[in-house]
Amino acid sequence: MKELDDAIYEQIRELCAGGDALADGEYYEEALACYWKAWALLPPPAHDWDAATWILGAIGDAEFLRGNYAAARDALQDAVVYCPDGLGNPFLHMRLGEAQYELGNRERAADELIRAYAMGDPDLWADEDPKYLDYLATVCADIENYSRLH
Repeated sequence: MKELDDAIYEQIRELCAGGDALADGEYYEEALACYWKAWALLPPPAHDWDAATWILGAIGDAEFLRGNYAAARDALQDAVVYCPDGLGNPFLHMRLGEAQYELGNRERAADELIRAYAMGDPDLWADEDPKYLDYLATVCADIENYSRLH
């Protein structure tokens, strides 16, 4: 795998750190502006770089948290399908499943949520709305109903 130029990598890292701080403060639109600036710094083809995975993951997360589920789905799907190590990343699959759930795509939601559940640490779900695991329990007999357990 090729590595980004150190100066470009540092700019991307700083933009994403700024975006993360803004997202933590629920300034999602401003966070997204930082993430998209970072994305624009990736040399083509942008999806080939490791940084693309975490930039698109951050974009998808921020879009999800601000309620723009279609944009979240699109960014997260790109991260999972086209970016290095996106496929198999429990967080990306979890958030993509949640976005699919919110869009009413329950079958796709179940596919992504079960991937996240099977690969992830239980702590991954600690701050998530229990409705996602509750839904998963309705389609997968091996998963206890989350709300009854907590």
